[in-house]
Amino acid sequence: MNVTSPMNDHELLGLLAPLADEFGVPGVAAGVWHAGQTSFACHGVTSIENPLPIDEHTLFQAGSIGKTVTAAALLMLAEAGRVELDAPVRHYLPELRLADSRAAAEVTLLQLLNHTAGWEGDFFPDTGDGDDALARYVARLDELAQLMPPGAAFSYNNAAFCLAGRVIEIVTGDTYERAIRRLILQPLGLRESFFFPNEVMTRRFAVGHRPSTDDAFQVARPWALPRNGAPAGGIVTSIADLLAWARFHLGDGRGADGRRVLSESGLRVMREPTVYMPGSAFGDALGIGWILGDLGGAWLVGHDGSTNGQEASLSFLPEQAWALVLMTNSSPGGIALNRIARRRVLAACTGIVEKDPRPESVAPENLAAYAGEYRARGMHCQVAVDQAGGLLFTLHNDPELLAMMSENGEVPPSQPANLRAGLVAGHADRYVFADGLVQGLTGTFIRDGDGRVRALHLFGRWVPRLAG
Repeated sequence: MNVTSPMNDHELLGLLAPLADEFGVPGVAAGVWHAGQTSFACHGVTSIENPLPIDEHTLFQAGSIGKTVTAAALLMLAEAGRVELDAPVRHYLPELRLADSRAAAEVTLLQLLNHTAGWEGDFFPDTGDGDDALARYVARLDELAQLMPPGAAFSYNNAAFCLAGRVIEIVTGDTYERAIRRLILQPLGLRESFFFPNEVMTRRFAVGHRPSTDDAFQVARPWALPRNGAPAGGIVTSIADLLAWARFHLGDGRGADGRRVLSESGLRVMREPTVYMPGSAFGDALGIGWILGDLGGAWLVGHDGSTNGQEASLSFLPEQAWALVLMTNSSPGGIALNRIARRRVLAACTGIVEKDPRPESVAPENLAAYAGEYRARGMHCQVAVDQAGGLLFTLHNDPELLAMMSENGEVPPSQPANLRAGLVAGHADRYVFADGLVQGLTGTFIRDGDGRVRALHLFGRWVPRLAG
């Protein structure tokens, strides 16, 4: 890997502005740290309804990047001898109930943190704004179907991280938000990171945007996630703080004042593979909280985050002393912007070029095994054979998710999305999307012991195939 020159503010802005225009992103902020130098670039406005310029201190929703904060907090508690990551969750939460009683008895803290808990993960009920929000949320986890035994396979799981946040509350005797502030935000000097709307509203912050039914952009409401979502993705922060978070993970584990927050070995453990997931849309392996992508022998460490109309991305390369943060206020355009910008910045700074796998044309009769209907909470997909030698994915929006994204709780009208995909040459049962804003994202079909396709790995989720 050849290290090239650091990217300056002007070069970074020159990359971002055209992409924001291309993908309809009202505002984007980026921060790069490379070879000891920091660069920031900001473009656009916080909101199309009340436009204010974006700078490096503007607050965005980081979404699931917050999962890395939850994971780090539990690792800190483990180093202090207050939890064991391989211990069953019931050791700390004896009253835990799940749909599968055996899973409730066996699931470990580590399995919560590496998305191998095995139950449906997209569960977003609003359990109120009180300090008991997480406790009330966890009491409803028995509503989720157990798709596979704990530890069997990776399937992205927001609900598992909410449960992990509840364990932090029990062990520390404090609310999740106060525990995170004491364990992480204050020691690291992250003064622009918050969880509550009444903390954010006195500062400049970005609002999300989504296309309306006529494809015009509109502000996405509601702005905030339910309080119970804090451990899975409720943190609101700036690119300055988020870049400082990445640099902490590239450092020796000391905080802003030089005191030890996490050991160097603990930082390394977080980015070492605990489960492999080749062909996933997210990456090739999972550490503890971090998603890992194989760059020919080196791990690209990172995590993306999606909330209602906001898309964020954090990634770093320990071997290259390189880190990048991207935060946007538009969905789905922000996904494409972040993906392309990361690749261009990575190539400009390090010389590393990421390439998408190419779909190949396959005889329709050889694709018939994949056709069918796949469904789990939060996901509904129909796969059909395209006579041109590919697959057609029809994605139906989940009413529960749509209701959560509507301010009055009513389900807004929506149309199914059609995406073309093809099989990846040389990788049995792996597919790649061929067009649209998700072009280049991959997934896999899962077979049972008899060789029949029984599930689909879609956007990181395990989605069972319906009988028929």
